[in-house]
Amino acid sequence: MVEIERKTRETEVRLQLKLKGNGNTDIDTGIGFFNHMLELFAYHGFLDLALNVKGDLYVDEHHTVEDVGIVLGQAISKAIGDRKGIRRYGDVTLPMDETLVQVVLDLGGRAYYQDNLQYSREMVGDLPVELIEEFFRSLCNNAGMNLHILMHRGGNNHHLLEACFKAFGRALDQALTYEERLGNKPLSTKGSL
Repeated sequence: MVEIERKTRETEVRLQLKLKGNGNTDIDTGIGFFNHMLELFAYHGFLDLALNVKGDLYVDEHHTVEDVGIVLGQAISKAIGDRKGIRRYGDVTLPMDETLVQVVLDLGGRAYYQDNLQYSREMVGDLPVELIEEFFRSLCNNAGMNLHILMHRGGNNHHLLEACFKAFGRALDQALTYEERLGNKPLSTKGSL
C-alpha cells in the first residue's frame, strides 16, 4: 500500500493505492463525474484506491483534476518500484455500447501521452472534458508512463469516457502482471529501465 499526500495553496490531496487489490474504492474529489470515472478505473484494474481531495473548486475544476493526476502518477511509480519482473506493456480494446476505445501503455519510465478523443459537448456531468487530457498527461508525467488512448468509434460522451477509464484500468493491470520468465529483471534488452 502506497500513501501520498500533496498540499498546495490550490489543493490538498490524500491518496492510498494498492496495485494488486480487489477494486475497492473510497473516492471524493468534489467532482461527481470524476469520482465515477476513477471508481471505474480502480474497479476494472483491480486497484484499491482511497482518495480524498479538497480543491479550489470555487475557481474551477482544473487544479483538482490535474493534481489528482500528479498524485496518482506518483503513487503508481512508487508502487511499481524498480519495474523489474513486470510485463511492462498493456493493450486493451473495450466497447461501451456504441463507443469503442483502445488503451495502449508502456511502464518503461518514459512519459508521453496522446489521444484522439472527440467530444460532442464541453461537459459530462460536472466535469469539463478538456480536463481529461490534463489528468492523463499529469499522471503519465509522474508515473513515467507512455499512454495512448485511441477512439475507434465515438458517440455518447459519458460512454466514451467510461470506456477510456475502464480500458485504462485493465491495461494497467495487464502491464503490472508479473512475468515469471523475467525473474527479477526488467523487460528491456538494456538490462535497466
